[in-house]
Amino acid sequence: MALNEQKLQRQFSARRILLPAALGLGVVGYMLYRSYEPEQVQTLLQASLPWLGITLLVLLIRDLGYIYRIHYITDKVLSWKKSFRVIMLWEFASCALPSAVGGSTVAAFILYKENIPLGKSIAQVMVTVLLDNLYFVLAVPVVFLLAQEAAMPALDALTPTMRSSLEIAIIVSYVFVSLYAGLMSYALFFNPKGIKRLLIRISTVKFMKRWRLSLLNHANELLLASRHMRNKSLSYWARASVSTFFVWTARYTIIGCMIAAFTYLSADEHLLVFARNLVYKVILMMSVTPGAAGFAEIAFPAFFGMFLGGFTTVIVLLYRLLTYYLYLVIGAIVFPRWAAYAFSKSNKSEKEKATEEAVLTENPSA
Repeated sequence: MALNEQKLQRQFSARRILLPAALGLGVVGYMLYRSYEPEQVQTLLQASLPWLGITLLVLLIRDLGYIYRIHYITDKVLSWKKSFRVIMLWEFASCALPSAVGGSTVAAFILYKENIPLGKSIAQVMVTVLLDNLYFVLAVPVVFLLAQEAAMPALDALTPTMRSSLEIAIIVSYVFVSLYAGLMSYALFFNPKGIKRLLIRISTVKFMKRWRLSLLNHANELLLASRHMRNKSLSYWARASVSTFFVWTARYTIIGCMIAAFTYLSADEHLLVFARNLVYKVILMMSVTPGAAGFAEIAFPAFFGMFLGGFTTVIVLLYRLLTYYLYLVIGAIVFPRWAAYAFSKSNKSEKEKATEEAVLTENPSA
């Protein structure tokens, strides 16, 4: 595979983890310095304990949903303990790598080192990516239909030019994700060889040649994934789909629960926060910093400041502690132990590895 122990260690080096963490905390510290007022301490102490409990419960549901999904998507090859470890490493990768890259780039390698054959590990990661994209494709029209223009940040938070650029970015992102989800679905379930030939032809276009190798690898990965996934049972897809729904609904609900712990939110406002969170996450995907560090903190008030006023910065800190720094800490604990386990022994025979690599890098004209 493209990754090995040295490359993985470099991806998760202390410098690459500490720098974005320091950047995020630095931005929050500056925001606190600019907006701190003594009465914020009293507001913090008067937080609604039931809503704080619900926030933690939603976070737990999200992680349990991820663990449940990977356990069944891998056909229970991963035990519950290994499923927990894989998800924590996956979240760790998402926090330690730029948002545009994401944790899925190393997820197949992690599964591979957990004794799942290369073809299957690629297929299983592709299934999770496909389901995640489909959730986004289906959720966006629903929440925008209900929230309408209020789903976008207020005009006083953005200039007209920035707002127009944001709207264009949302539309482009939605179209791209929809096309990608549709292409993956068609390739996995209907015509993998046809899509493979299409990607090969695209790779021959002059301005696409710099991505030729990536396109050829992706074409072969789609073919491998299709072989593993086309005959799965209805129960398999039902479990994967339902768990994906719970995972992402919980993920987009956390901010609303946290805000409700400090100020009253009506049902309509909860929906509005959910809708804005969808837009917020699209913006974070454009960040070049690991885990959108710094960028997430700066963008947060534009989307959710109207509900919290001067207390917004405190919520930014609490939100990032729960959804970013927590997984950096857990990952920093889990990763060294996992690396020692994964690389200290040969998880597969050299013959099996060579066979799988040969399949993955087969003649692209096949």
